[in-house]
Amino acid sequence: MTMERRNFLKLLGAGAAATATVGMAGCASSPAMANGRKVVVIGGGYGGTIAAKYIRMMDATIEVTLIERNDHYVSCPFSNLYLGGIMPDLSSLTIKYDKLAANHGINVVQAEVTGIDAAGHTVKTSKGDFKYDRLVVSPGVEFRTDEIKGYDDQIMPHAWKAGPQTMLLRKQLEAMKPGGTVVLSIPLAPFRCPPGPYERTSMIAMYLKQHKPGSKIIVLDANPDIVSKKGLFLKGWKKHYDGLIDYRPAKKVTEVDNKNMSVLIEGLEEVKGDVINIIPPQKAGHIAHVAGLVGPDKKWCPVNPMTFESTLQKDIHVIGDSSIAGAMPKSGYSANSEAKVCAANIVAVMNGRELTEMSGVNTCYSFLSAKEAVSVTGVYTVDKVKNAIVPVPGSVGVSPDLSELEAVYAQSWVKNILTEMSS
Repeated sequence: MTMERRNFLKLLGAGAAATATVGMAGCASSPAMANGRKVVVIGGGYGGTIAAKYIRMMDATIEVTLIERNDHYVSCPFSNLYLGGIMPDLSSLTIKYDKLAANHGINVVQAEVTGIDAAGHTVKTSKGDFKYDRLVVSPGVEFRTDEIKGYDDQIMPHAWKAGPQTMLLRKQLEAMKPGGTVVLSIPLAPFRCPPGPYERTSMIAMYLKQHKPGSKIIVLDANPDIVSKKGLFLKGWKKHYDGLIDYRPAKKVTEVDNKNMSVLIEGLEEVKGDVINIIPPQKAGHIAHVAGLVGPDKKWCPVNPMTFESTLQKDIHVIGDSSIAGAMPKSGYSANSEAKVCAANIVAVMNGRELTEMSGVNTCYSFLSAKEAVSVTGVYTVDKVKNAIVPVPGSVGVSPDLSELEAVYAQSWVKNILTEMSS
């Protein structure tokens, strides 16, 4: 991708967010009109924090409650760098909610959501019930562990939700003997990304090369081929880890043997490892299933592409990894972009205004080494004929080559987006 094109995409993405914000800036109703108007947001990650923040920024007369089970959030994007040894800990990827609450008047509640009464417009939690006029659900993903017989994430961690699982996998890598074998299992797409599995392959390979001489990593990919940035990953692996990565496509893990530290591919082929990182297939977060927001596929939540309102439950919006957002990937940047569009249109609806046109943006960075990264970027809109989110023609592109400059961009991106989420 040329520098001119990259700058165009960045400006277009920034312009989309600005349009959503500026377009609704004058829409706040009087306090009298707004009396009792309430929005509840479930989930304090890339989507939920931004939805709560932008609703308050666009109309401070709307009462917003953000419900999150934890008192902090650890970013999945960039957590692979901790596994590679680039980051000493996860502190730089961890945010809290006190500044977000204080700066924007958001009622942040640390509680477990136990149910949603869609008919009664009520969220049920471990700390009581919360009424809403509009509800935003951003619960991330859960794992379809029933599809992998014998799976135990304390023995073969997934590390696909950053935090304790990530630390467990790193400890296992540190404890592995030199000359050992790491097995990484990738599910069929779609899945949450980042943390990307091919970036993770690179980071683990880098760690093995530096700290575990004679070791190797076997990658069992259920997909028929590398699903993102294939050419760049193959080039990076050849350049930095030649002979260290054994990539095997179309190898779906269906069973594990915890005692013998091995996995079975379709119940037929056994692969042993000293450390085994199983990334299970995924589905919408648990509360989405409880609330009847999941479609016939029993995995993801269908939504209106303009407003992200559920097509199954009125006045409930689903954003981020759990939603079916057309061509937009299940990434942190997508969730951020979807949250802004969703927030703008919730404010529009609650004020009797016209909807803002959907314009989304996404960039996913992947590190190949400590200093080199690559990215894929796209801008998205709604095809009104198809009633689906589609890429803007010519907007989707990948880096032309491995780049140290991309790594600098990536570090700036994660600092900026985590700051936006937490303040």
